[in-house]
Amino acid sequence: MSVEQRACVNSWLGEVRVIADHSWGQTDTVVIEVESQAARFIVKAGGEKNGHIAREIRAHRRWTGPWVSKGHAARLIGADEAARVLVTTYLPGILVEGSSAQQDPDMYRQAGTRLADFHSQQQVFDLQWNDNLRKRVLRFLDMPHRIASETVKRVRSELAGWPTGGAMTVPTHGDWQPRNWLNDGGVLRVIDLGRFDFRVPEEDFVRLGRQDFLSDPALEAAFLDGYGSDPRDRGMWRRMNVAEAVGTAAWAFMVGDQAFEAVGHSHLARLYTA
Repeated sequence: MSVEQRACVNSWLGEVRVIADHSWGQTDTVVIEVESQAARFIVKAGGEKNGHIAREIRAHRRWTGPWVSKGHAARLIGADEAARVLVTTYLPGILVEGSSAQQDPDMYRQAGTRLADFHSQQQVFDLQWNDNLRKRVLRFLDMPHRIASETVKRVRSELAGWPTGGAMTVPTHGDWQPRNWLNDGGVLRVIDLGRFDFRVPEEDFVRLGRQDFLSDPALEAAFLDGYGSDPRDRGMWRRMNVAEAVGTAAWAFMVGDQAFEAVGHSHLARLYTA
């Protein structure tokens, strides 16, 4: 953390004691659990090129109300977008990912309900959504990667037929999956809004679709029961899966995460099975 970021934290909390470092280590976002005056808080700070902190600040300032009001997300204590730092209350619970709760349909039912609460706040028609989605995939294809050349050809060919123009978007979490859910005695709470943005609702389904729903259809059924409907348009669902698979393979190669890169390649293989 920079001197400016530390000063911001001290102005909001006073002197603090570091309890734990929860940073992922793959980006320049620092996530630290601290204690001040017998209460615990989460501090998030980013480097000079970090865009995730600003996204999270905007989400907390305007869009997390339905969750915070029910204790399902942290409350914002202080934030400075220019300094790329924020402080929230601490949320109790253990990560759903890697625990027995990751196979519990009730967790997915709650996750569906939480997501519906978030998505239903507003709809905005993005006039350039489809054009920007195509550009996004092309950007990843132009990066260094290890996607098979034949698969690249098939992706580029498919991109040429994708629709242009706009689509209806909603506020999305952007990384909706068990690694960003906490299980607190059976209650699901939400963390990490660093990828918040307005997108098509399908984007908040796609990471579950490539992993958890794939492993157990009962989890998908429970999730949709909680959400109240299935908002996925067949064409958009296909396009979002292609974008996710290409992006995962290219981004993971860039950061040297071979296990995550393999997830992207497996996703592509399912999409482009002969």
